Amino acid sequence: MNWNGNTGSVWTAATVFFPLDEELELLPGKLTPYGHERLVKLSSNVPFERAVDLFEDFMGIQVSKDVGRRYTEEAGAMYEELQREEMEEIQKKRPRARAMPNRLQVSADGAMVPLLHGVWAEVKTLVIGEVQPAVVKDGEREVRTRNLSYFSRKVSSEEFESLSLVEMHRRGVENAKEVAAVMDGAEWLQSFTDYHCPRAVRILDFAHAAEHISQVGDFLYGEHTPESKTWLEKHLHELKHAGPKKMLLEFQKLQRKHPQEKTIIGNLAYLKKRETQIQYPLFQSQGWPIGSGIVESGNKLVVEARMKGAGMHWHETHVNPMLALRNIVCSNRWKEEWPKIETRLRQKRSKKIEPLQPTIISGTEAVFLILKERLREDPIPNDLSLISKKTKSNRWKSFKYGKALYQRND
Repeated sequence: MNWNGNTGSVWTAATVFFPLDEELELLPGKLTPYGHERLVKLSSNVPFERAVDLFEDFMGIQVSKDVGRRYTEEAGAMYEELQREEMEEIQKKRPRARAMPNRLQVSADGAMVPLLHGVWAEVKTLVIGEVQPAVVKDGEREVRTRNLSYFSRKVSSEEFESLSLVEMHRRGVENAKEVAAVMDGAEWLQSFTDYHCPRAVRILDFAHAAEHISQVGDFLYGEHTPESKTWLEKHLHELKHAGPKKMLLEFQKLQRKHPQEKTIIGNLAYLKKRETQIQYPLFQSQGWPIGSGIVESGNKLVVEARMKGAGMHWHETHVNPMLALRNIVCSNRWKEEWPKIETRLRQKRSKKIEPLQPTIISGTEAVFLILKERLREDPIPNDLSLISKKTKSNRWKSFKYGKALYQRND
């Protein structure tokens, strides 16, 4: 049967949440929860194109690179959101940390990542680890730091101080018997230490101190000459085993001899300001590391290994979601943290697709609602005089065939 007449319009039916979806604990998208997790974890470790290839090999499911990227960035954004909420909760309620560590090393530093349009941005990374007892290797005391965890974000130094509270609290830095903050000499790192662990033993990274001492040797003997190399080795050995006192006195004499030389003036002022942080014989006798190698390797492991590949350029809004996932991958906490991400993704799905709640109304109420809707579409004029009393002419009145314009065709 064909119908040639006009049809009226009806309201569009709303999208609803199927109860079985909730029972099966499905996540946004078309993958199972297990497949969703596998794809995100793969994409957190290797480039998206390689990740979807591996996903097809392991799971037998083919997805596009864009799907892998979207799932991963969404999961990372959820975890970033969770950590921000946790930080705000800690700041508000100030709960006592549960962990009770013995000796911790805290180090932080920055690394650059490539953004779109040739722009580079700094990512800050915090590394926390447990300091192990010193061992003697090749006649030198060597201190290792184990059980490392990471927190990275592309934010200002002030915001990084606040956001990293989550990891500081989780590791129980406030409860540690002893803490050493092994950092380079950047001012934001001193402020960072003041904020999180003001009682920490502050140690200037030995390699960083060596860079400043090397500049003085280059001025005296020329860059990369055998004489400057010999001079540097002597002074670093002395600094490491005897302390900075003799070296600083020598630099002061050089300053009097070369009062206008900025190389000597600047490096002497830098080292003198941090004299308490370069007491390396004391720090070694106390069993502390004197280098911040854990954060240098952390930058390579967490940031550069995934975000500085050939041809990679990141949209600014996608950096922190990936860093959030890289942190839990590299800290070996995926099994602990993924269920939180999964729960948040499921909550987002249920909020996005709200179940319809049926409403029972009487016939009179139904008529009233229909009239109300019609009046909204064709309101009555305020001035009733504007309504013409003349009856409009009916153009179909003189229709010569005298039958309905529309008929059904059986």
